[in-house]
Amino acid sequence: MYKKETLYLVLFFFIIQICNAQSLFSNLELSKNSLDYKGSRKNATDRKSLAFSDKGAWFAFGLLEQSEMQGGFSGPYLMTEQNGVWLSSSLISLHLLDNNQQELINWKSSLVNQSSYNSHLEQEFKNEKIDVKQELVFSSGHSAIQKTSITNRTSKTIAINPAFDSKIYLDNMHLSTEGQILKLVSSKSNAVGYIQFLSEKIQIEIGKEGFTANANELVLKPNETKEIVVSQTYIFPQYDWKKEKENLAKIKFDTLLKNTKKEKENQLAQLIAKKKSIYKGAEYSVFLAKLILTLQNNTRIAAEGLKHEGLFPSYHYEWFHGFWAWDSWKHAAAVANFNPELAKNQMRALFDYQEPNGFIPDCIYRDTLIEPNNYRNTKSPLAAWAVWEIYKQNKDISFIKEFYPKLKKYHAWWYKERDHDQDGLCEFGSTDGTLIAGKWESGMDNAVRFDNSKILKNGEHAYSIDQESVDLNSFLYAEKNYLAKMAKVLKLVSEEKNWNEEGTKLKKQIQIQFWDTKTGWFYDTSIDGKNIITDMGCEGFLPLWAEVASVEQAKSIKDNLLNPDTFNTYVPLPTLAANQAKFNPANGYWRGPIWLDQSYFGINGLEKYGYQNEANQLAHKLIHNAEGALEKGKSIRENYHPTTGKGLEAENFSWSAAHYLMLLLKN
Repeated sequence: MYKKETLYLVLFFFIIQICNAQSLFSNLELSKNSLDYKGSRKNATDRKSLAFSDKGAWFAFGLLEQSEMQGGFSGPYLMTEQNGVWLSSSLISLHLLDNNQQELINWKSSLVNQSSYNSHLEQEFKNEKIDVKQELVFSSGHSAIQKTSITNRTSKTIAINPAFDSKIYLDNMHLSTEGQILKLVSSKSNAVGYIQFLSEKIQIEIGKEGFTANANELVLKPNETKEIVVSQTYIFPQYDWKKEKENLAKIKFDTLLKNTKKEKENQLAQLIAKKKSIYKGAEYSVFLAKLILTLQNNTRIAAEGLKHEGLFPSYHYEWFHGFWAWDSWKHAAAVANFNPELAKNQMRALFDYQEPNGFIPDCIYRDTLIEPNNYRNTKSPLAAWAVWEIYKQNKDISFIKEFYPKLKKYHAWWYKERDHDQDGLCEFGSTDGTLIAGKWESGMDNAVRFDNSKILKNGEHAYSIDQESVDLNSFLYAEKNYLAKMAKVLKLVSEEKNWNEEGTKLKKQIQIQFWDTKTGWFYDTSIDGKNIITDMGCEGFLPLWAEVASVEQAKSIKDNLLNPDTFNTYVPLPTLAANQAKFNPANGYWRGPIWLDQSYFGINGLEKYGYQNEANQLAHKLIHNAEGALEKGKSIRENYHPTTGKGLEAENFSWSAAHYLMLLLKN
């Protein structure tokens, strides 16, 4: 009797332990395979598949298709050079040989599991002789570590000879050895690679196309497991390789992986707790995990010309390997919800390049030999909003003190350099006198409203487009309000008063000059304010987000946003109303496609005016009808087709993920 009770008790505690182990990382489990990293990287510039990175590293890895399976993960994908290239299909490609130099395992036929999480990548292989488990996790922004666990499944002792045989794609990469370390030096990058075989003594041979490495024989008794641990480091000269090497020597892989899992689990738990009540369902938590992973994959630590960490718009697209101004403001506002320090540094990255007159460049890059920083224009003034969103998370007054003077200079720059007729209403423009740069400054490069625009000279290196834009002046109105709030925090009473007075004056100007009663919409106007540019675009609903519209104007905008003929399309809030003659979402860029930032501003604007049900309806369509958004495996796209939902342009796009995240979370 006692034996039976004891058995039940042991069984009970065993079940409890299993349940606890499963619940320990229950949120992290939601991230399993949220992005599909499988692919066949045929050459250095093959961009068809996605890549996983963490901790801001400038390199990434993927999973191989089963038909291409080797004993390792694909990559690395190096963002240290050439705006992203694959170094190898699988640099750390393992072979497990018997004493006759025959493979003990067929990687293609023996694959039983291949998974990704926000924390790591893993693979499992199995045949009648051995089990092999491979895991890869980032230890820092410079290094990733791969552990291979080999278990003998037989009743006899077996001998295994581990070997690595790798070919690289880059002919500009010079390989050499430093004892047990493989060193990689590129003629196209200052970053240096170091491959260390941490658990085994190894003999490395450099060949014309890559390298081979042979480890000491492993002898495994029945059911015994042995491990092979390899680190990959790609580090820029501003960081200390010696210190990184010392850190790697201290790392215990299992502890590192466990701590990374805990970090990601806590991150997801924190965000899931902040979801709006209408997004309680598990599918939204899965979605949230994918959004965070999208932002994670695009995060880069400071390197060379980028003096602070921040986020790429998309590592996947060749020409998005830099930091853009308004992208950065949007990234920071979202990232503040789970990593305020990263958000702060994203802001600092652009303000590192603020000029004495207050100007912020459009975009900055790590390596300006590949592409120069763009000083031809800036971007819409959303910086104060982003700084305030960061402040809301932890009430760090020192951060407000740091940025308030810089934001004042940036705000004043607009009125000094971009107000052609000095009437208090600004225009988009350029520093080089080109119209194209003026359009870029709006962020809406080929928007219909600029089709007949011209450029006007204001002064030295200061030009305006010959129209006053409602979105720009709405953003400036919002900035005055945020600057007033910051002045209040800093107890600058007179400055707070001045900002509020300026805002009151600007609000009246916007409500009168840009409003068309007949269509119930805000439009850009000619520079003298006498003629409306009657193209109904997304800029017309931005006064909602800025809270500059009157109650009556807001109601009319709401009616247009809910109208299927204009903005309530299958995926709602296109950049140009669907009934406009130049509506062309398939090839339109800003002439019809859905951009998540603009859609967010419209939905959030409705919320600010009390139209919560209407906002929820549009948000539901935005989430559920955009191709692949809620689907596991599919990446978040740069923009979407409003009538079909098809994903368009770049994959793995940061500001789309950022604004989806802000839609899910409580304000």
